[in-house]
Amino acid sequence: MSAITLITDLVKHRGRDVTQPLLGFLTEVLHRYNSTADDVKNHVEKDGALLALGSLSDYLLSKKKFAGELEGMMVTSVYPDFNSAVGFLRCRACWMVQRFSNVKWSDDGTNLRSLIQLVLQRLSDPALPVQIEASKALRFLIEVEGAETTLLPVLPQLLTEYFRIMTEIGNDEVVAALQVIIDKFGDHIEPHAVALVTQLSAAFDNYCSAGEDDDDAAMAAAQCLECIATVLKGICERPDLYKSMEPQLVPLVLQILGNDGAFIEYLEYALDILTFLTYFPDEISPQLWEAFPLIYVAFDQWAFDYLNLMVPPLENFIAKSPQQFLAGTAQTPEGTVKYIDLIFSMVAKTVAEDRSSDSECRKALSLYMSILHSCSGSVDAYLPMMNDITLAKLGQQVNNEIPLTRIAIFQVIGSALYYNPQLELAELEKRGVTQQVFAQWLQDSEQMEKWLPRKLTVLGLTAILMLPASQLPASLSSSVPQLISAVVSMTEKMKEEADKEENKEDDEQDFEEEAEEYDDDDEGFGEDEDVTNEADEMYMDALNQLSSGGGDAVARFLIGEDWDADYDDDDDDFVSPLDEVDTLLYVNDTLKAAFQREPEVYQRVQAALPPEIVNTCQKLFAAADAQRAQAAAQQQQPSA
Repeated sequence: MSAITLITDLVKHRGRDVTQPLLGFLTEVLHRYNSTADDVKNHVEKDGALLALGSLSDYLLSKKKFAGELEGMMVTSVYPDFNSAVGFLRCRACWMVQRFSNVKWSDDGTNLRSLIQLVLQRLSDPALPVQIEASKALRFLIEVEGAETTLLPVLPQLLTEYFRIMTEIGNDEVVAALQVIIDKFGDHIEPHAVALVTQLSAAFDNYCSAGEDDDDAAMAAAQCLECIATVLKGICERPDLYKSMEPQLVPLVLQILGNDGAFIEYLEYALDILTFLTYFPDEISPQLWEAFPLIYVAFDQWAFDYLNLMVPPLENFIAKSPQQFLAGTAQTPEGTVKYIDLIFSMVAKTVAEDRSSDSECRKALSLYMSILHSCSGSVDAYLPMMNDITLAKLGQQVNNEIPLTRIAIFQVIGSALYYNPQLELAELEKRGVTQQVFAQWLQDSEQMEKWLPRKLTVLGLTAILMLPASQLPASLSSSVPQLISAVVSMTEKMKEEADKEENKEDDEQDFEEEAEEYDDDDEGFGEDEDVTNEADEMYMDALNQLSSGGGDAVARFLIGEDWDADYDDDDDDFVSPLDEVDTLLYVNDTLKAAFQREPEVYQRVQAALPPEIVNTCQKLFAAADAQRAQAAAQQQQPSA
């Protein structure tokens, strides 16, 4: 490989002097091979020429003057080798497909179809190395436009061949190629889904039994789990199929979660699979519930750093079956512990641990939101503990310039207010922090850019108005106009953004893909020029900034700081019953009810509101009425 590295570096950096003579020499080797009698052909020389050309594939495909010649080279010098009597040339032909799968075919598709058929034939080649390279080649061909029509009719046989190869050798690239096929033909995988998962589960067990020292088998086992997740993703619209897969998948997941971390290298994939199994089916089976305490044990004893991946399945358990969650218990060394107490222990430990990143703390706090949203009226006794943890964290975060963790805490407080405004306000009052919390909340609300924190802020603040004015703490009574102003302004902003998004979807147009660009100008460096490398220059620049005390993100990364700590979390995947609450209608109904319940009080509140807030409020009321009228009209249409 040192020779190949030399060739690629010469072409890249000294292309003006090297490329044309080198390509001329390699072309001559191929022509000489084709014109020589079979009994005197130099197979090794041709293999070397194809290796050199394949190693230059990225360069050749990027140059217009060379890219047009590649199709002819493949047809005349590579296609025949698929049926060569020489095994390493058949193997090299499959490898060349991987390197030049992006060649632009100029004919009616015959050349591509012929190539696919040649590769398919090599899947059953007598030599196992050729089978492996052929299976890897299909991974690249499947992405080529027009390949689907040739491969789809033989999909069952194709899957069978891949599993046969997988049983003979633990090669992660073979399994990765299978994953690409499954992903590409996701709409057609459904009839084969159960068989696929069964075969992949068996392959995983087989690779795991190869021993800890077999790195190839370990990587192949991981790819099997990734493949299973891809299958589960492809059938998400058929949740009934998940049940028929549980006999294979549940033992696999439990095996990885248990065993004191013996399978920790597969934990990420097991949690992905568990997320699918707990999200899409309508109910969670008793067998799957066995995983719940195992997640806690793994977190507590050997997988603390996997919290971000543990939260999604835990949230699914809570949301799908809140009563089972509240009633469930687990046996621990400390005795029988409720599932909900396990969750509170996980959150408390994460928030208190110095090694936890802010991102992990925010992820853990989302478990509180899941409980509050899904267990309506059933967790009153846990509000004190919840406030102890969140408010203590808020106190640590008050002076942080970046408000992300504070916003996550306000999401929990907003959820608690929506859950029971009277109880939550009592908790804040008991600690004497009501005024400070709401002042900071209103300040940080101006920096909330995502939908979820805005919605929970609006719902939480609006829920306060469901209480009679006489029940509001004195520290909050005088701030009602400010609360209403914040609610109205944020609701208006959310409505405007929702309308823009709807209009954007309506006006969306398909744009043609840009024509492929060729880079014919870059021919490297001349003999009298020094070779420079952009990546090396960036690295040296980061080092220079580091030594001079600069605060560049790359420099911070080099010394091990949490360089991505400033980035927001992706909360778009958070799902809860509050998704069904229409923010506009909730604000409309609560405000109108408050005015009707205590007209004198809210007339004084209205007098204290800025005129623009009053006008916006009236517009929101009109929009809510229009929305309800439109919904009523749509319900009547089918019966008309």
